[in-house]
Amino acid sequence: MIKKTACAFVAGAVMAMTAQTATADGHGEITVGYFLEWPMPFLAAKASGAYDEALGMKVNWVSFETGTAMSAAMASGDVQLSVSQGVPPFVVATSGGQDIQIVDVAVSYSDNDNCVVAEALEIDKDSAGELAGKKVAVPLGTAAHYGFLRQMDHFGVDLASLQIVDMAPPEGAAALSQGAVDFACGWGGGLSRMKEYGNILLTGDEKQELGILVFDVTSAPASYIAENGDIVAKFLGVTAAANADWKENQSEEMLAVIAEQSGMDLEAARGSIAGFKFPSVEEQLSSAWFGGNAAPFMKGVADVFVEAGSIDSALDSYADTVNTGPLEAVAAAGGS
Repeated sequence: MIKKTACAFVAGAVMAMTAQTATADGHGEITVGYFLEWPMPFLAAKASGAYDEALGMKVNWVSFETGTAMSAAMASGDVQLSVSQGVPPFVVATSGGQDIQIVDVAVSYSDNDNCVVAEALEIDKDSAGELAGKKVAVPLGTAAHYGFLRQMDHFGVDLASLQIVDMAPPEGAAALSQGAVDFACGWGGGLSRMKEYGNILLTGDEKQELGILVFDVTSAPASYIAENGDIVAKFLGVTAAANADWKENQSEEMLAVIAEQSGMDLEAARGSIAGFKFPSVEEQLSSAWFGGNAAPFMKGVADVFVEAGSIDSALDSYADTVNTGPLEAVAAAGGS
């Protein structure tokens, strides 16, 4: 089952009291991975020091360009929590045997992750079959990769006919602008720059109608969660409070901090975050997410990757890769 019992969470919290890697009484520190050019409310809490205060320790922040790099950093022990890791790279890691777990839904989005076709080709959704034989930049093993595979399947474009180049979104945008690739896939600032040189094939709503969901998670090594459950819960509590503040107020002051922390100008950040949704704790624990849809969706992602030859095999179920114990603790404490 996805849901972990309260007893299991309490056991993890008790173990946390004696964990040497991090403690709740002001000793130790934690390193958290995140993305630049990905404006989210938690960045305002990062800037204010709210996480350090709530956790009673120093929180070090390190930025990544892909979710696969986050997985590697968690595997090496360099990072304890990753905020907004895409579901596909998480699935790739867990399918390969890495013992990491999801602890919350960081953000849900559809229009902020897409593929863009060079304007000069004049290809749209009605002529997408003409993409056969073209060169595409895709950050492999990411949410954009999954969306790319699903879109190509929808349009009947044979993957074997494509020249697929592994590129992070910023590099993919540069390649598209220079005419080095015919289309490119990505997210955030990279996607915004791609759109300056081409057009998308499907809107976010059109992708959702096809069952192409796009959301990111907060993830962590299972061993870290087991030994530091209270730390993880406090971290998620701060995140939930920041999300609630943004949902209620969406103040210019908060947006300015989010933009600065994400390395974006104000209007670019405004445009990106407008397409983001931040589910409440209650919503995350409902059947829409961890109470029903999350595990089957991840299984679907894994099966697509297996069929495409991106991973060797999928797990029978991804239910055990989700640990709602810390999130349930936030809910019990009255978190948003």
